[in-house]
Amino acid sequence: MGQRLWGMNGGRGEFVADVVIIGGGTGGVSAALAAARSGKTVILTEETDWIGGQLTAQAVPPDEHPWIESFGCTRSYRQFRDAVRTHYRDHFPLTPEARTNPRLNPGNGWVSRLCHEPRVALAVLEQMLAPYVSAGRVRVLLRTRAVSADVSGDRIEAVGVDSASEGRVILSGAYFIDATELGDLLPLAKVEHLVGAESQKDTGEPSAPEKADPMDQQAVTWCFAVDHVDGEDHVIPKPARWEFWSRYVPDLKPAWSGPLFSWDCPDPITLKSRRLPFDPTLRATGLNLWTYRRIVDPAQFVAGTYRGGTTIVNWPQNDYWLAPLIGPGVTPEQQAERLLDARQVSLCLLYWMQTQAPRPDGGTGWKGLRLRPDVTGGPEGLAKSVYIRESRRILAEFTVTENHVGTDARMKLTGKAKEEVMAEAFPDSVGVGAYRIDLHPSTSGRNYVDLGSLPFQIPLGALIPRRIENLLAGCKNLGVTHLTNGCYRLHPVEWNIGEAAGAVAAFCLDRKESPRAVRANPKLLADFQQRLRNQGFELEWPRIRPL
Repeated sequence: MGQRLWGMNGGRGEFVADVVIIGGGTGGVSAALAAARSGKTVILTEETDWIGGQLTAQAVPPDEHPWIESFGCTRSYRQFRDAVRTHYRDHFPLTPEARTNPRLNPGNGWVSRLCHEPRVALAVLEQMLAPYVSAGRVRVLLRTRAVSADVSGDRIEAVGVDSASEGRVILSGAYFIDATELGDLLPLAKVEHLVGAESQKDTGEPSAPEKADPMDQQAVTWCFAVDHVDGEDHVIPKPARWEFWSRYVPDLKPAWSGPLFSWDCPDPITLKSRRLPFDPTLRATGLNLWTYRRIVDPAQFVAGTYRGGTTIVNWPQNDYWLAPLIGPGVTPEQQAERLLDARQVSLCLLYWMQTQAPRPDGGTGWKGLRLRPDVTGGPEGLAKSVYIRESRRILAEFTVTENHVGTDARMKLTGKAKEEVMAEAFPDSVGVGAYRIDLHPSTSGRNYVDLGSLPFQIPLGALIPRRIENLLAGCKNLGVTHLTNGCYRLHPVEWNIGEAAGAVAAFCLDRKESPRAVRANPKLLADFQQRLRNQGFELEWPRIRPL
């Protein structure tokens, strides 16, 4: 494959590569890097005009585990993080203290040790791909969406896409990786998959619901960036859905503590009401939502560089759970309407903060809150695309359940104390991750589910569909459950999943074997895992405390 890269075939537009990656988010980019560095040709598609997904177009600063600065990710993800810091040092007027800080956090947000602007992540990802793009090994098709799939037996032969630059094009390849945010290639190629929540009977998970519900899906969030300019009026026009959302009281079980637009909301673990203070002036001390996902801290830069800090609003108050984006009977028109409503939630939240939100000084509203479309570049000044937490999931060779990674479940199964218990060891590990089983409110009316989990491995079997031979999962559409999706969906884990998918596709092309055969053959699996280690993958954890 790859000999007719970017070519035409029989008078129709057809691009051919060794590996075709549908979806240019975090996992899609890492998959492209992995396949290309192994000498394979790659086509990478992306629906927006920014690659990077969570890191860029969705404007979500990295959610990472506590050990990320030392271990627990692939070498290339660490290179990405290092390059973000280098980009700031090379191009931004940092203070001497910030410039010499080896663990520079440009925003000093407390959600992550590396809160950065989306455009910086975009620049770094483009730089990482640049050598392969220049060599003709990778072609990136932006504003491109998959619309059809040509399947012969148990193999995908081609995927049809609509591209803003190329029109209707056929993409042919030896291997296909679905790295779309919603698993959009799966129904097109008739790949067996699940959506929503499985039942306790289906999975054996102690925290699963009694009945399966495909419409039980995590909330999505349309993030946005704001700064605050004291003394100025940046109040946006009243949003179209203001009358509804300003009065909306979440109908969730267990019950929400009050209206959606409030500084009071449930603690995700205890579900008891808690107050999340907010003060963009930083005059109030202590916990502050303003600094939670802050991506610009003016104190890190030469005086006068910024008029104020910039934060990303991705909070409980702008989660959207009224209806799912996918599932049985959900039409494209309904999905579009729900995405519009998700944008309205965020715009209404901003309007509430500007005009009605209680201030620590007893007043109401911060007129100086300024929407920053230049930071995010998306519709109506929001992020380019919605932050999606849950996808269609392949019916995989192996499915990770709560019993493999949940702290309480593992303690019960093994009889070990919390200090001694570990996640299930997977002999076919292709990487590691760590995050709590964190599920946001659901389209079924369920409130948060937040469970302790153990630092876990990513099994190769979870990337391989049960039937289709040349498709791999490249992000949160792998073989996990509704519950374990909650800990396999964050930035470094998605990067590792995609990178492993690109690596196994390249390995299979070199060995002329299938992913299923690699997993089943101990010698092939050992050879592949050694290749991963040589490329900087960590396949197991040291003994550390559970989350």
